Amino acid sequence: MEYTPPPLFKQGPSARVRLAFFVALSVGLLFLDSRFAAMEVVRKAVGTVLYPLQKIASLPIEWSQAGVDYASSLDTLQSENKTLILEQLQDKQRLHELETLRQENEKLRKLMNVGNTLKVKRSILSEIVSDARDPFSRKIIIGKGLIQGVKEGMPVIDELGLLGQVTRAFPSRAEVSLITDKEQIIPVENLRNGIRSVAYGGLDGGLIELRFMAANADIENNDLLVTSGLDGVYPRGIPVARVIRVERNSRYAFASIFCEPIAGVERHRFVLVLDTFREKIVTDAQPGASAPTPSGTAPTTTIPTTSPPAANVAPATTPTPPNTTEAGSGN
Repeated sequence: MEYTPPPLFKQGPSARVRLAFFVALSVGLLFLDSRFAAMEVVRKAVGTVLYPLQKIASLPIEWSQAGVDYASSLDTLQSENKTLILEQLQDKQRLHELETLRQENEKLRKLMNVGNTLKVKRSILSEIVSDARDPFSRKIIIGKGLIQGVKEGMPVIDELGLLGQVTRAFPSRAEVSLITDKEQIIPVENLRNGIRSVAYGGLDGGLIELRFMAANADIENNDLLVTSGLDGVYPRGIPVARVIRVERNSRYAFASIFCEPIAGVERHRFVLVLDTFREKIVTDAQPGASAPTPSGTAPTTTIPTTSPPAANVAPATTPTPPNTTEAGSGN
């Protein structure tokens, strides 16, 4: 059945004709474009004209993709930021620990060097574990005691100078009275001119005082005071304090001299306990070393004798009494 349009409308070429025409036109354009690139200009012009439309058409897709990327990147950055902050805190903590260990190592080296330079029998390294419970005294507790060889009377130093003296010793702990304690008295010597004096603790502010010094004594500010060693307890030459104020008044016979301790009385953690009993041991050993005499049996033969028998046997016993007397005087 053939379809014919109504006669009221003007009709052009048929559909088959139009199809054939456009097919031939397309084939011809393809041939010309492939052979002579005749359509390159047209293609560029059409692309230029259609580019804004393509951009507008692709905006929703680009926006949606940008939103997804922003959300994912924001989540990633937040997690990375948290990780970096945590690592930074950990690094700071490790750095602080390393710095603390470095400072402690440096202090321990200085402390051991000070202990090696002093002429003492031995030195015992210890750590300050706590302060004394008495608020009216200046004492500390160290972590070494009688088991480790710490005894009462031993001086205690740090890498800067004299810290105090062991006043009570327990099996695994010891109490140290600081030089600023009111019961501490230390013989000192002015390093500049050799003037000897005695330093007393117990002043407010952690200071010590030189008492009974004449008003015209040659003591000046910044003079360094060291142990004189006259008491036999503290080795000579340990820094004790530095003069910070000298008050002279013509109405008084003595000057008021205030000094600041050099050692870290309230700062340091590790201390060195000095065993200064070597001289006493040597002194006690000398009589024993001088006791033997050329006549080994002289003490046993001469002690029970009396003067009459000695007179009867004078030729045999005359050389022995002088040897016995020397041994006794040595003892």
